[in-house]
Amino acid sequence: MFDYIIVGAGSAGCTLANRLSEDPKIKVCLIEAGPKDKSFFVHVPLGLIGMMHSKKMNWRYYTESEKELNNRKLFWPRGKTLGGSSASNAMCYIRGHAWDYDHWASLGNKGWSYNEVLPYFKKAQNQMRGADTYHGTGGPLNVDDLRVKNPLSVAFVAAAKQAGHEYNPDFNGVTQDGVGYYQVTQINGQRCSSAVGYLRPSEARPNLVVITEALTTKILFKGKVAVGIEYEKKGKRDVINAKREVILSGGAINSPQLLMLSGVGDKTELEKLGIDCVQDLPGVGKNLQDHLDALVVTREKTFHSVGFSPVALLRSLKGIVDYLLFRKGNFTTNIAEAGGFAKTSPELSEPDVQFHFSPCFLDNHGLNLWQTVRHGYSLHACNLRPKSRGALSLVSRDPHDAVRINAGYLSHPEDIEVMLKGIKLSRQILAQPSFERFRGEEVFPGKSVQSDDELRAFIRRKAESIYHPIGTCKMGADNMAVVDSELKVHGIEGLRVVDASIMPTLVGGNTNAPTIMIAEKASIDILSKQRLTEDKEQAALNEA
Repeated sequence: MFDYIIVGAGSAGCTLANRLSEDPKIKVCLIEAGPKDKSFFVHVPLGLIGMMHSKKMNWRYYTESEKELNNRKLFWPRGKTLGGSSASNAMCYIRGHAWDYDHWASLGNKGWSYNEVLPYFKKAQNQMRGADTYHGTGGPLNVDDLRVKNPLSVAFVAAAKQAGHEYNPDFNGVTQDGVGYYQVTQINGQRCSSAVGYLRPSEARPNLVVITEALTTKILFKGKVAVGIEYEKKGKRDVINAKREVILSGGAINSPQLLMLSGVGDKTELEKLGIDCVQDLPGVGKNLQDHLDALVVTREKTFHSVGFSPVALLRSLKGIVDYLLFRKGNFTTNIAEAGGFAKTSPELSEPDVQFHFSPCFLDNHGLNLWQTVRHGYSLHACNLRPKSRGALSLVSRDPHDAVRINAGYLSHPEDIEVMLKGIKLSRQILAQPSFERFRGEEVFPGKSVQSDDELRAFIRRKAESIYHPIGTCKMGADNMAVVDSELKVHGIEGLRVVDASIMPTLVGGNTNAPTIMIAEKASIDILSKQRLTEDKEQAALNEA
């Protein structure tokens, strides 16, 4: 028997496994559906392209036909290995805006204001620039400057300044506004996933057991108390019991799926599938939010491409040698080297659009990158705080069946207007003199697409996810909340959800660093509760 069972070894799960197992008296089991993170594609930063294609280490979800996006089914890659999506993302270290966390607190979530969560961001971090008011050192998550800056990325930063955007050397510091280069979760030129940062130093501990390639199929309950899990490995099912808690860290898709399969969710929906309802929580799977993203893509006209393309990389013997011997060069790129944050309206108090600049020709998530020899550069613009909401639902009682994802993109009319303004800002930047020597034909949206209506049609035709789904087990006290401010599932003992699904609203930026922060904070709450329980148990023994 274990004290704690953690389901999902992603950004949150690896963090929890490390922190909870620091106490040698606490027995922890970490269980992951995917394989170990041994692949070359995981650890070499440029390998994120390969991770998009992997069927073994990527859940490769698709949404249902999205009504407001010309009924397209959008690709949702999610990590399926130790480290989860932190083993396959673009490694941008972004926390979001201080307003986001103050907003969570204003919704009734005690302890989640920016000033209250900042210490956990700092605790997680090993900032290579050194410690200051906003950054910490000595933590498991290494945060470093890029080892390579492509000339096109340099041109982007210069062009954005020419377009009137301020240069910002630290998006996680005093202010988020402006443009610059992203810091990345890398160490010595390699990816620093949560598995590398948190799990590697702890996985040899005798009180931590890690099980991979094991799909958790059900949470086991005794009345209203979670007492363990059922899982499947190599075609056989087995059970693991938990003395204290079962903690779900499967992410915004898998955590609500497992809750519903186990009888926690909307009673009416569960009973339609023949699932006995343990706890009626209609908010499970609801409140789905994601950052929708639109690309402006331009051909590069220089004879010898300076951007990244399959041909350029494959012929780059120097790049291979630089990486193998010195952990430098093009293979250390995160693809999204530069970017920034902007306001689409001057009356806004915080940015509502984020840019990611990629010095390569991107389309369809890069899935067709190796089938094209086109050189180019791409500028992403995403709406940071969409008002649209979606939902997840079970297809069947079979845990092998992926959930039905209705993202609800652009279902709120204001969202497409923010996207429209974002594309216009992107075009303004790319039209600046710094790009003159590189600029070829604009491929997307294309020079024939100019009017607002034409751009709106382009968004509906081409916009895609930038991989930040959250909110499906939201934190709060209202009738659609799934967990409380300590992330304990309402109405159930011994069950928590600790991952991006608990976010009540999207943060203004990438979601990996916030997810790790959530796990850091949750680990303190969990251990504090355990110490309190142990003190009460000891007091009872003393009285006896």
